[in-house]
Amino acid sequence: MMAIFHSRAAAFLLLLWSSAPSTTSFLLAPPLSTAPNFKASTALSAGSTDVSDLLYQEQEKIIIQRGELEETFVTNAKPLEASKIKIRGAGKAGGFGKASSNGTKASSKLEGKSYAKILKKEGVLRLDNVLSPTTADALRTYLYNLRTQSEQDVADGKVQPIERYAHVLLKHNRCDLTIPLGTEEIVTKALNESLRKSPVGGIVESIFGDGAILHEFSCLMSDVGSQRQVIHPDTPFVDGKGPVLYTCFIALQDVTMDMGPTTWLPRTHTREAHAAFKDPFTKDEIVSNTPAKLGLLPKGSCGIFDSRLLHCGTANRSNEGKSRALFYFSFKNPEVGYTGNPASIRLELGAENVPLGKLMSDLESFERGEGCPLIDELGRKMR
Repeated sequence: MMAIFHSRAAAFLLLLWSSAPSTTSFLLAPPLSTAPNFKASTALSAGSTDVSDLLYQEQEKIIIQRGELEETFVTNAKPLEASKIKIRGAGKAGGFGKASSNGTKASSKLEGKSYAKILKKEGVLRLDNVLSPTTADALRTYLYNLRTQSEQDVADGKVQPIERYAHVLLKHNRCDLTIPLGTEEIVTKALNESLRKSPVGGIVESIFGDGAILHEFSCLMSDVGSQRQVIHPDTPFVDGKGPVLYTCFIALQDVTMDMGPTTWLPRTHTREAHAAFKDPFTKDEIVSNTPAKLGLLPKGSCGIFDSRLLHCGTANRSNEGKSRALFYFSFKNPEVGYTGNPASIRLELGAENVPLGKLMSDLESFERGEGCPLIDELGRKMR
């Protein structure tokens, strides 16, 4: 792994370090690779590889121990249930055309605002059927094939790890695979269903406007044996500032308890919650006293959350060898510059700062069978 951290790693590292007892101090030395089978000797000398990996292993031990301790605190967790609203003129709440496309544009905007109101209050929201089962299955197959090819390309030295993977801690049996846009129709189809034809795009637009920037586009994969993460926010709470990012995690298979569902702590995207979480004397209290919600998501369902919300991925202990894949994307507040951490997105895609409004228009054109010039142009830039 490089000297820059991805937000899902850096955010909770800094909080863990800052709230740890003074006797717990060590050098922050990132690992050399996030690719599961990457041989670091192809890039650096064996000596520097060994030292960096040893330091990282010690850091991971502390994080794993903290995650296991936090697991004992979270005793009141319940499944995150789908939010339901009633909007006159809108179709049945749900996705791949059942919600936004059945009603008028006006009702779709009202739908987005209604869901956004819940999201602003709770910090997390579940929507069902944002992907059809067929699309979810096809996308999952494509992404696992992409992962295999990416591992091989990195091992062969054809690309650097950063060109295929975002940085992630506790990388054993876990990876954050960035996704090219515009090179495979199944990806465009999945984005059209989940962003434009479900209420997701309307929710983001209601909060950030159509100038919201596509900030992340990736897939979190958690295999059997992956460890529980520590509870963390992806971005800090900043006084006087609103939300920075909204992230949409979409399950590409049914997520069961043994597969390591995401744990969210609702209403912890506030100044008070962050202050308590950073205080070593109250940190454990907020973890144990906040009723947690589990991302036990059916295939094609999603959890949308404020990046400031406390959450974590849990351990995959599947007895059946099931791997959990979450296709996800984040949109950034257009008034925010650098969020403080690199994003999980192909470098060439992130550099384009794709706005929500233009992306939605392009997807609408794709739906009509008239092509998608913006996405096609992005595809030509993918490496």
